[in-house]
Amino acid sequence: MPIVVNLDVMMARRKMSLNELSAKVDITLSNLSILKTGKAKAIRFSTLDAICKALDCQPADILEYVPGED
Repeated sequence: MPIVVNLDVMMARRKMSLNELSAKVDITLSNLSILKTGKAKAIRFSTLDAICKALDCQPADILEYVPGED
């Protein structure tokens, strides 16, 4: 898929663990892990909003379009 999820990069920059982000965003570890590994097929804007608030970042810091990544 040409959309690359850089959630792990932002978490590392903010020195935040998956458990900590899960608690702040109120999303299960398994769903957050699916998103982090790029296996998710969709994300709700409300979830993206909560992640961006927790990590103090922009959506473009987490999601990236890379043509040819099929």
